[in-house]
Amino acid sequence: MAIRRQVLKGALGLSLAAALGSAAFAQDAAKVGLILPMTGPFASTGKQIDAAVKLFLAQNGAVFGGKKIEIILKDDTGNADTTRRLAQELVVNDKVAVLAGFGLTPLALAAAQVATQAKVPEVVMAAATATITEASPYIVRTSFTLPQASEPMADWALKNNIKKVFTVVTDYGPGIDAETSFANKFKAGGGTVESVRVPLRNPDFAPFLQRASEAKPDALFVFVPSGIGAQFMKQFVERGLDKAGVKLIGPGDVVDDDILESIGDVAIGAITTHHYSVAHDSAANKAFVTAFKAANGGMRPNFMAVAGYDGMRVIAEALKKTNGNTDGDALVAAMKGLSLESPRGPILIDPDTRDIVQNIYVRKTEKKDGELFNVEFAIIPMVKDPVKAAKKQ
Repeated sequence: MAIRRQVLKGALGLSLAAALGSAAFAQDAAKVGLILPMTGPFASTGKQIDAAVKLFLAQNGAVFGGKKIEIILKDDTGNADTTRRLAQELVVNDKVAVLAGFGLTPLALAAAQVATQAKVPEVVMAAATATITEASPYIVRTSFTLPQASEPMADWALKNNIKKVFTVVTDYGPGIDAETSFANKFKAGGGTVESVRVPLRNPDFAPFLQRASEAKPDALFVFVPSGIGAQFMKQFVERGLDKAGVKLIGPGDVVDDDILESIGDVAIGAITTHHYSVAHDSAANKAFVTAFKAANGGMRPNFMAVAGYDGMRVIAEALKKTNGNTDGDALVAAMKGLSLESPRGPILIDPDTRDIVQNIYVRKTEKKDGELFNVEFAIIPMVKDPVKAAKKQ
């Protein structure tokens, strides 16, 4: 079996190389294979990114560097094996110049080998485990990393008389990143932490929240994937943690703008650290939110949408810099060091790590004019991913 796998692996490499050999320069179009979970439990991520990609092209046209961008959307349903197969088909059959999307860490990692062998950029617009960009030299990220959002929350908690924290995170890469980065920073500052992890598939938070209630912490730090926050908050209230005075803190996924209204008033008072809020006070964001809502029946954009929007801009800017050359190495080189003004604020693609550098905002969930918003009240400017920053020290 091992020999057969190696043969198949080698055959994949040869087929990818043959398919890509002259295609990069021959195409009149720059095809982008957009792989997203459009159905299944993480469909909200796919819906947001797909809508943002369409908005960018509607606003800016599709021709950059003389090449017309064509989007080929594929639904991986949140299944990594499907992601890998779709990435291979997009590269070999459709001869895409860029792979993009990737709603969860396992999905982004599933395409990494394909991107490397085919020398095709993989623009990660959602997945947030810190190490993803290390899986291939062709991966560029426009979303965020969980340590990037979680370490600042430890600083805020320590400064605000929180001494004992119970963490509840989803048991996969981003959750482990969030738990570890928060806990290490918080304990280094003198705090104490007790931690539990919840299954990614079909999570039931109730028994874990019961343990949190019994621990009587000052605050509950939580990470759940985008779109799962409403379920968590319902069980948070059922266990009476809100009435017990336990502060809810964490990165912003749990109070995702897309589902905040469905969570309801129980979210009021949550303190989160994140890179985007629909309430971000800038001219660029106000224009983005207005246009996004108008194009999508009033749907709010969330942090996935802004990453998809910026991901398309990164691809477009790279095509302009290469004058339409869709060679993978040329495109990745053009993406490195890109500095842009996003609806979220200033962003930079780190030329060394290919990760995003951006502001992290401390926010409080509030009701304004009858609607719930994550209102920013402090800024930590231009934060790099702390995991990679620590490796350089």
